[in-house]
Amino acid sequence: MRPVPGLLAVIDMQRVFAAPGSPWATPRYAEAAAGVARLLPAFGDRVVFTRFLAPARPTGVWRDYYEQWPFALQPPDAELWRLTPEFAGLDAPVLDAETFGKWTPELAARLAPGSRLVLAGVSTECCVLTTALAAADTGTEVVVVADACAGVDDEAHAKTLHVLDLYRPLVRVTTVDELLGEGGP
Repeated sequence: MRPVPGLLAVIDMQRVFAAPGSPWATPRYAEAAAGVARLLPAFGDRVVFTRFLAPARPTGVWRDYYEQWPFALQPPDAELWRLTPEFAGLDAPVLDAETFGKWTPELAARLAPGSRLVLAGVSTECCVLTTALAAADTGTEVVVVADACAGVDDEAHAKTLHVLDLYRPLVRVTTVDELLGEGGP
């Protein structure tokens, strides 16, 4: 397999989003995970995973948010925050954030100057969206891999992909097959 240029950031492929009984379950999580698995070999050691974590003490309107979702106020080592088994054992860095958007200084520092950021993961309308737009605002080329992402439902996923594609050329929406077909040096 030919390498694909850029850094692959795999957003929040965690048990809390995969478990069918979870209040935050993403119905097409397994399909997104299959897309991510297809992408991994093309990026080699240029992969980073992220995890969404609850803060120990929410502040501001996050207090209101966690009043709606009290189950999530668990420590970083809680089962719900772990990456799902297919990703947990991989030799890739894992960056934690207590925010929806994962475009943090730590993620930005892993991106080579002038390189593109390729996003996959969950959920499309939340953490993928906020990461993509924040990165694009810095002038980073962002590619969102539609079939390696999943949303809270099909409609939210499709609408978010449509909105993201409106940001061309800053953000481009593609598929696993299209991206793997690009290859490159």
